[in-house]
Amino acid sequence: MNVRRLIPSAALAGAVALAATALTACSGAAASGGGKDGKLAVTASFYPLQFLAEQIGKDHVSVTSLTKPGVEPHDLEITPKQTGRLGESDVVVYLKGLQPAVDEAVAQSGVKNVVDAASLTELEAHGSAGHDHGHGHEGEGVQGHQGEGEGVQGHSGEHDHGKGEAGGDPHLWLDPAKYAEVAKGVGAALEKADPGRAADYRKNTDELVGKLTALDTEFKDGLQNTASRTFITAHAAFGYLAERYGLDQEGISGVDPESEPSPARMKELQELARKENVSTVFFETLASDKTAKTLARDTGLKTDVLDPLEGITDTSQGADYFEVMRSNLKNLQKALGTK
Repeated sequence: MNVRRLIPSAALAGAVALAATALTACSGAAASGGGKDGKLAVTASFYPLQFLAEQIGKDHVSVTSLTKPGVEPHDLEITPKQTGRLGESDVVVYLKGLQPAVDEAVAQSGVKNVVDAASLTELEAHGSAGHDHGHGHEGEGVQGHQGEGEGVQGHSGEHDHGKGEAGGDPHLWLDPAKYAEVAKGVGAALEKADPGRAADYRKNTDELVGKLTALDTEFKDGLQNTASRTFITAHAAFGYLAERYGLDQEGISGVDPESEPSPARMKELQELARKENVSTVFFETLASDKTAKTLARDTGLKTDVLDPLEGITDTSQGADYFEVMRSNLKNLQKALGTK
């Protein structure tokens, strides 16, 4: 015998109302957060931008990096699968001109909220040699503007060897002041994409900018009274850092780590090392150290690591941006000496 259990009409109405409320809540969370888990789906092109998105978004975001740890960002190739996933993002944060494959994938993605870090601060052209721009950045500290896309496009300098938007050097994150400007722009973009959590993004952005301001002060104070102002590095990624703190960067290779130095350049660096009392040749973890170690051996210099922070790996001298930057400061102080 079949037994049918009848649900009283009042109870049925209540259940339907409860289900409708739950459905509305779920759809509201999805609309606020973008992803199935209620989190904003953010895709970053490489580590420095991934770090910003994670620090500003915290628990409200799910961040994916297109560049895996240990991969040299300049060499990144994008798979069709990655391009497809990119199109599902709520927000994309990248640095136009650094990774051509990413530029192309972003252009094809159709994502509404796209943040180009190169548009959030002023880019400058740095070559492999010298501190010859004289823009007066030294000692200016962390300042800047806020808002997506407000930045000034880069301009050309005497050494126009840079990559990046409008020919500018893309390694802006190695200057804490410029990195803070980008952080403000990323924060504004997350607020725009997820207005229901704007207050949290604003608070987190302010906290991060405060930490970058403190880091800027540490570098300014720590590099104020060095015996030498010149450092030699394998990859000329430190133009902004050198300019900010009144140092002279001499790169074995240019802004592109894959470029090979000429014999004339190697001879020039040997002479410069003797003239400027350079003690150390810096190399990095993601690119070949062969040329740097050859120069050091030929000139009787020491070697050490100066990390351009294009990715964090097991060999990095720190677990995140701040730890590695402080290791860089310590290594620079050791190499430059004190008066």
